[in-house]
Amino acid sequence: MEHKLESQLKAFALAIRLETMTEFRTRGFGHVGGSLSIVDTLAVLYGTIMRYDPRNPDWPLRDKLVCSKGHAGPALYAALAIKGFMPLDCLATLNRPGTNLPSHCDHTLTPGIDMTTGSLGQGMSTALGLALGDRIQKRGNTIYLIVGDGELNEGQIWEGAQFASHNRLDNVIAFCDCNKKQLDGFTRDINDPLDIRGKFECFGWHAQDVDGQDVAAIHTAILRAKETPARPHMIVLQTIKGAGVKYAEEMPGNHHMTVVPEWADAVIADLDYQLAAAREE
Repeated sequence: MEHKLESQLKAFALAIRLETMTEFRTRGFGHVGGSLSIVDTLAVLYGTIMRYDPRNPDWPLRDKLVCSKGHAGPALYAALAIKGFMPLDCLATLNRPGTNLPSHCDHTLTPGIDMTTGSLGQGMSTALGLALGDRIQKRGNTIYLIVGDGELNEGQIWEGAQFASHNRLDNVIAFCDCNKKQLDGFTRDINDPLDIRGKFECFGWHAQDVDGQDVAAIHTAILRAKETPARPHMIVLQTIKGAGVKYAEEMPGNHHMTVVPEWADAVIADLDYQLAAAREE
């Protein structure tokens, strides 16, 4: 990856983190940990990889993203707002009465959301349905899917994995946000996911492990997937829950957090400083 593009994507990731934390600061609580851990992937997808048009969110030839771990919607909303799908000030309405930005992603409410999600496991099936439908219609686009490592507890994930392999859905590129935690604690203590990459390979997928906080590594993995035909793709993102915000990273219960204004203000000020410095590089 060229240094200029890498710098732009790092700055975009900082901007997403900044706006995401501003959303949580305004609302006072939210799914902080799992939103922050996928920010770098969102920066790569919406910063350079995906084909879309903010002025025409339902463009039939667009690439589509299904965020199956729908509670990470605030990070996705931030990315969409920065890219012009909605005004930035809409982010202040997160999870409030009458909002178009609910706690979990909703296709009927939010411009740029391609699939309603939140019931874990179901995003795998809906993403594969989109992929099969688009392939039948010869659209030539790609369906991107984000699942969580805790979400792999759902049997529907593995039914979908078998279906995708059987149908050779190579227009699917999935990401597993492997932040090692789920709602009630560490995944290893609740239902150890074991070797995620190896399991998907056994199901016939092309699978990779990458540093999920490294935009260059994520970008390279996506390009490698696109060069591998006839198999669906899984990119296992080795991430930190709450990535990019030290207090959130270190807090044991960081799945859903109360966001204290004084703490959030300090975090936002630091991210704003980092973003200004990144834009000057």
